[in-house]
Amino acid sequence: MPADEELEYVGFWARTGASLIDTVLLMCVVTPLVVWVYGWAYFDPERTGMLAGPADGLISWVLPAAAVLAFWVYKQATPGKMAIGSRIVDARTGAPVTVTQSLVRYLGYYVSLVPLGLGFMWVGFDARKQGWHDKMAGTVVVRPKHRGISPVTFDPPKPPGA
Repeated sequence: MPADEELEYVGFWARTGASLIDTVLLMCVVTPLVVWVYGWAYFDPERTGMLAGPADGLISWVLPAAAVLAFWVYKQATPGKMAIGSRIVDARTGAPVTVTQSLVRYLGYYVSLVPLGLGFMWVGFDARKQGWHDKMAGTVVVRPKHRGISPVTFDPPKPPGA
């Protein structure tokens, strides 16, 4: 990470938007795979328990986890975080996250989720915008402070008759 780059912590709502983007993208991959293996009956609440099998675990749990971890390690961000111009870095050094940090952060999602999502909501109140999963892994989510958005400018008015 360039030393002269001004960064800001990414807050709750931007991160929520990034998560929604990631969820939609994962659904676009997971849903067709589940339908291909189990058919549309998979979504029938009366029959779902009978249909779930090893492929369900691989498609619904292992594949998304592997994709998220791969994006975190190799790109420092999921597609949703990339869309908002953010990345996950080590909280102490600003270096890219390690595989271990990524695993701890991912498992920390479950810790953040269990008490009514309080660990995720913590991002909105924490000075460094860290959720519990970030604190557990020693990570922060940052983005450039000045993201290249141009201010609005107008031509000066012309004098009458000019």
